[in-house]
Amino acid sequence: MSSFLQGKSILITGGTGSFGRRFVKTVLAHHDPRRVAIFSRDELKQYEFQQEIGDDRRVRFFIGDVRDRDRLLRAFDQVEIVVHAAALKQVPAAEYNPFEAVKTNINGAQNVLDAALDRGVSRVIALSTDKASSPINLYGATKLVSDKLFVAANAYVGSHDTRFSVVRYGNVVGSRGSVVPLFRKLAAAGEIPITDERMTRFWITLDQGVAFVISMLEKMHGGELFVPQIPSMKVVDLARAIAPNAKIRVTGIRPGEKLHEEMISVDDARRTLASDGFYVVQPDAEWWAQSGRPQGWQSAKPMPEGFRYTSDTNDNWLTVEQLKAMADA
Repeated sequence: MSSFLQGKSILITGGTGSFGRRFVKTVLAHHDPRRVAIFSRDELKQYEFQQEIGDDRRVRFFIGDVRDRDRLLRAFDQVEIVVHAAALKQVPAAEYNPFEAVKTNINGAQNVLDAALDRGVSRVIALSTDKASSPINLYGATKLVSDKLFVAANAYVGSHDTRFSVVRYGNVVGSRGSVVPLFRKLAAAGEIPITDERMTRFWITLDQGVAFVISMLEKMHGGELFVPQIPSMKVVDLARAIAPNAKIRVTGIRPGEKLHEEMISVDDARRTLASDGFYVVQPDAEWWAQSGRPQGWQSAKPMPEGFRYTSDTNDNWLTVEQLKAMADA
């Protein structure tokens, strides 16, 4: 892993979520930061996480909400790097409470980038989702707006050295709300519901997601949307891997759910470069065009006309055996 984070002061919003917890543990164990600040709303989760990681003088806990700009300003003081992982991400909850999702995922994103500029943070990476590409539900739509806010923020940094980028990836094995523990629970009853046997999804582990974010923090110039090249899987294969003897019951696609997920649309692909193990979606902005392609992306290859990165057209697929190994890890 990169040593870019050594000696740095880092803050992660949503720091007690699945990604946040793994990110903090990884950074503390392998990157020797000067300070790691964990910013989240839930005091119980902070207490539980504090018991889990033990007494580490490098760690600070901040109770706060990304909706609260003043609290972010306080928390960002003397911070060099921010990873923005806080979000309302449950699709049904966002559909039923739409403006709550807007206040956290959009207004909160604006607060984060404003606080980062005002406090002189060096680099900020925001976590996105495959649902933000050609969104059909409110959660995806709010994350698309968030993505655009973070990319556009590079246009008005002025004399500040702050740079903003975005990382987008698919479903995470072992994250809170993951389908894996649900399938395991339902397997005991001998039947697993699948919305559609054709359904496919991108698949990434928590460790892979954390490693990718850390790597992109070092590589970013500001304005990029990074997408890892990761495998696809059939949801029905995942069910068979977890519960090979269970009956599959097809229930039909739910509102706001896609048959296949997309991470790069055909229109965004015109601005996409392929690098070593990941894609870089360049900003569709005058300031980026005027600066020319940054030195780090000179060797990256433009994608051909008509390319789109979707879970059903992916050329990298997981087998039932591979899915079982990932789910059991």
